Amino acid sequence: MGNFNLAIDGGIVGLYLLATMAAGLMVRKYVGRVEDFLVAGREMNVYLGVASLAATEFGIVTCMYTAENGFRYGFAGATPGILYALAMLTVGLSGFCIKPLRQSGVMTLPELFERRFGPGVRRAAGVVIVLGGLLNMGVFLRTGGEFLLQVTGFSLRAAPGAAGPAAWMQAHTLELAMTALLLMVAVYTILGGMLSVLVTDYLQFIVMSAGMIAVTVLILLKVGWGRLVATVQAVHGSGGFNPFLHPQMGWPYVLFNALLNLAAVLTWMAVIQRVLAARDARTGQKVYTRTSFFFVARFLIPGIWGIAALATLGAGAESLQAMPRFLGAFLPVGLMGLLVAAMLAADMSTDSSYMLTWASVIYNDILAPFRRKNWSERRGLRLNRLIVAGIGLFLLAYGLWYPLQGDLWTYLGVTGTIYLSSMSVLLIACCYWRRANSRGAAAAIAVGALVPVLYLVLEQVPATSTWVRGNIGPYYSGIAAYLLAGTAMVAGSLLKPARGEVTK
Repeated sequence: MGNFNLAIDGGIVGLYLLATMAAGLMVRKYVGRVEDFLVAGREMNVYLGVASLAATEFGIVTCMYTAENGFRYGFAGATPGILYALAMLTVGLSGFCIKPLRQSGVMTLPELFERRFGPGVRRAAGVVIVLGGLLNMGVFLRTGGEFLLQVTGFSLRAAPGAAGPAAWMQAHTLELAMTALLLMVAVYTILGGMLSVLVTDYLQFIVMSAGMIAVTVLILLKVGWGRLVATVQAVHGSGGFNPFLHPQMGWPYVLFNALLNLAAVLTWMAVIQRVLAARDARTGQKVYTRTSFFFVARFLIPGIWGIAALATLGAGAESLQAMPRFLGAFLPVGLMGLLVAAMLAADMSTDSSYMLTWASVIYNDILAPFRRKNWSERRGLRLNRLIVAGIGLFLLAYGLWYPLQGDLWTYLGVTGTIYLSSMSVLLIACCYWRRANSRGAAAAIAVGALVPVLYLVLEQVPATSTWVRGNIGPYYSGIAAYLLAGTAMVAGSLLKPARGEVTK
């Protein structure tokens, strides 16, 4: 067991978990309607929105893939964060798409699309959003469990020849850690919905920020900024500072991430849920502008941790596990407890918000045809809670068996593109193009989902995996998904207007 002290560090973590669970459960009495459960009654202010969005968009999985980017690409690994911050700032200042979205009064994107393109597009959009969202989130639990086990030093394997309950638990440490993470998050999310998420996010944002700052300061004091820069220069050369010069990045990497991050700012449900829960459109825009710089820090700070791991462990270390291995040996008692509490805070806020997000789409959009008989609020709340529980079981099963290929950020980008490519096109067309119609929307959804799904399938087939990764790669396929989805929308809308629709 590394530097994790069960009495001191364990006490810090336990105290934090008790406080979070208490805060999350206290607000359950205020959840009396489905709107309270899904969008917190649309009463979120700017400060709560900033804290909630920042906490939601930084989980253990975020820390792992941004640190891996730092390890693999040096300071150039923060490029996606810079692009995300620019996109969020631009959209927040202009109100592009998010202003009409909030003014529409909908609870989900597909609900808005039904008003323009009909119920069929609403259901199709809901299915694609949930597919992309759940595949994206499927690796969260495993990644979180692996981080906690690596950084605390708990063994992943039983001793040879060991038997009995203790040996079984040691052999299944990862599964038990994943289950424990899921149960903690599921309890207050199922009971309190978005109100619990917002309240716990505020607490988690404070703990998360304190832990990240403390660890980063210690790294800069002990490892040193000069050594970090020298390591990047020695291992990555100029490409460690300029993504266009890095042999594994280049313009396809930058362009794909620019498209991906703009689409995420506009249509990633866990992000725009804060816009939909805001008091008004102006509040939602302020949340975006004031949170924008956080996304640079979200990539840069864990990226520094990854570079520190590169400096101490060497380039031969496994890229995804290097950062937690480094921190497990580097952090002193006490600070280790604060780090684990901070990462649990980050992970719980992310997992709870994402589970609620996909549940809202399943309930509000996919099950819309079955809710025409004016379901009672009590029945709606019960069904939403069952959906959240079902999502949790799926995430637990998927996280145990899916074999991750390539780096973590690329996997998340490809799975997110399954729906981001088409939903961003639909939202822009819905808000600003009068000639867009349901045929164009259906074509965009089909094409936007097909390209990344096909890439993920071929990547897993032994006969094609090497060729696909070497000749097409995730960046070219991602760029193609966005461009082809936009082309399908235009072509489908112009070639043949849908029956009963009049183009203007």
